[in-house]
Amino acid sequence: MTDSQWTIGIVILVLVSFILVGLKQKARESMEYGFGGRYTGRIGGGAAIASNWMSAASLMGLAGLIYLNGYQALAYVAGWTGGYVLLLVLLASQIRRFGKFTAPDFVGERYGSPAARFLTAVICIAISVIYCVAQFKGIGMIFSFLFGIDYRHGVIYGGLAVISYLVLSGALGVPRNQQLLYFVIITSFIVPLMWLAHRLGYFWLLPQFGYGEAVSDLSRQFQVDFAAPFGTGSVYEWCALCFTLMVGTAGLPHVLSRFYTVPNLRDARWSVVWGLFFIALVYWSAPAYAVFGKLIEARMGHVLPPAAARTMADIVVLKTAVLAGVPGWLAGVLAAGALSAAFFTVAGLLMNGAASVSFDLYYRVFHPQASELSRMKVAKGATLALGGLVLLLALNPPGLIAEITAVAFALAGNTIFPLLLLGIWWGRANDDGAVAGMLVGVVCTFAQPLFGSLSPQVAALFPLTSSALCGAPLVILVMIAVSLATPPPPDEMQRFLASEVHGHLD
Repeated sequence: MTDSQWTIGIVILVLVSFILVGLKQKARESMEYGFGGRYTGRIGGGAAIASNWMSAASLMGLAGLIYLNGYQALAYVAGWTGGYVLLLVLLASQIRRFGKFTAPDFVGERYGSPAARFLTAVICIAISVIYCVAQFKGIGMIFSFLFGIDYRHGVIYGGLAVISYLVLSGALGVPRNQQLLYFVIITSFIVPLMWLAHRLGYFWLLPQFGYGEAVSDLSRQFQVDFAAPFGTGSVYEWCALCFTLMVGTAGLPHVLSRFYTVPNLRDARWSVVWGLFFIALVYWSAPAYAVFGKLIEARMGHVLPPAAARTMADIVVLKTAVLAGVPGWLAGVLAAGALSAAFFTVAGLLMNGAASVSFDLYYRVFHPQASELSRMKVAKGATLALGGLVLLLALNPPGLIAEITAVAFALAGNTIFPLLLLGIWWGRANDDGAVAGMLVGVVCTFAQPLFGSLSPQVAALFPLTSSALCGAPLVILVMIAVSLATPPPPDEMQRFLASEVHGHLD
């Protein structure tokens, strides 16, 4: 077999194994479709969180941005990992103790407002769609790389494979698959990296540390200073992006839903701790791929102009492996890990979007008497509709994988996070404040494309990918002001927060 045949064969083998497991564990109830699942232990829950988090943005986009921007792109690493610390400290136990399945359900119950529930559900669907566009781009690029087809056909074939899996297997297969998925991801990402470090002559047993010498070689031999701080952006841009990714992480709907598959609060917290550790293993590795890719190009004399470098940045991980002469079977392992990460991130996102449609909109708002069978049909129909919409948007993606993903984080950080934060920690927050805050948060998120041409200052303060540094505090202030100017929430809710959510230690 040729190297390309080995690569394609291993990728197909891995994906088929996931599909077979998913079919075996086909979901039968809507409670299992979107936000349920079986408890898998603290470490297993952490692995599920990590695999749910390990998307195309993590395995492909992050390395691509570091390849382009060096130190400036480390804001993604700091923001995404720091967001889990924020989630652990501020929200994990309290959300689990409140006992609602989804962000819209939490908002609807906490604020007692159908309008707030409706807006939250729509925002959650929008977050899922934006996030999925980035993943579909990654899938399309991998399919194009593997099969030698153009990007548009790669997106279509990959998207159809993801949607088919979801409709057939539902969500019950995902929690168990996610532990297998994390093993595939961590193995496929780190083993080729060890091979690369050994091939290039660096410390290969822990390439996450060994690539530091490669950074020095780039600077000394080729005058490429990867470690120069703020070389491609300002301090404000770095801090704004880091903060946005942190609060966005704490507000992402498909991350929050993981806390409801654990039986108690201690396990919810420990699942986050283990998840953070498993995530860090991958994030420590992404910069090494970027550095090795830049070094191989410099040694070969193939330094690309900026426009060409940006075009191929999202596949720098695969390109680095090919340029280094990685064996075909090992390149297949690497491609299988990246494709699996994108594949199952889309699965989680589309299922959470479908859950928002079937449970939070169809059942809670429009048809409270709906049976589980009808809700299941709506969920599957919503999966198809959302998948089709994402597929159309992904045919002409607006940016790099990680950049598109950051917009979803900005929307979550400007809308969902303030509602959760004040809903948990300030009993006076009410429904009017929640609705006003969400509307302001949406405007803040899209202020740059809406008003940037009219006011350069707005574009500078509210960048599309990092608007939450100014947006989230503004939303919180609006929520506080409107809540104080309008009637307080019911006494029963304030007593519930005091006694059940904050009234005892776990």
